Amino acid sequence: MDYARKIQDAGADGIELNVYFLPTAVSTPGADVESVYVDILSAVKSTVKIPVAMKALAIFSSIPNMAKAAERGRPPTAWCFSNRFYQPDIDVENLDVSPRLVMSNSEEIRLPMRWIAILHGRVNCSLAASTGVHSGMDATKLLLAGADVVMMTSALLQHGIGHIATVTAEMAKILKEKEYASVQEARGVMSQKTVEDPSAFERANYMKTLQGYDSPWESI
Repeated sequence: MDYARKIQDAGADGIELNVYFLPTAVSTPGADVESVYVDILSAVKSTVKIPVAMKALAIFSSIPNMAKAAERGRPPTAWCFSNRFYQPDIDVENLDVSPRLVMSNSEEIRLPMRWIAILHGRVNCSLAASTGVHSGMDATKLLLAGADVVMMTSALLQHGIGHIATVTAEMAKILKEKEYASVQEARGVMSQKTVEDPSAFERANYMKTLQGYDSPWESI
């Protein structure tokens, strides 16, 4: 809280909270884990007047409930999907546990995209997407789901800061082809509240998805 106040006083326009809490005790209930995020967010919001963003996982037991709790009080909150924990690897040769950086890929947008689509129009906090945004197509999908903003890290590490212009140009081209006059007009048109089949964001047509896989072994 003290640092949040100092950052605000230094002139920041907003604060991002990146909570890294990995519960390993078998005695820790899930509700206690979720309360860590909500309590930290509430404490910081009570200290500053500038907007606060919380980077959170997309694997909590009740994400809608947590996002609803995040919207309470002032200043406004952005709920960011999803914090990406880097996983350790095992070095078999040296029998060592070591960190290994693995860049994200475009397939990883599906998890944050699903929850943003479900929450769009149901909570008052802003919705931000991170993890897996590499192209204008990725960004457009998240916008259509209802994201207020998308964030990139891996793509910029791989391609440099100039890649932002490539992504925005591709995004503008797609929106023009779909005849959207603005980003605002496109935002949320594929959210759960808007699509023809809202259940597609829940069970996600499990059997249909599996049956749609074209296996190279089917002819054998």
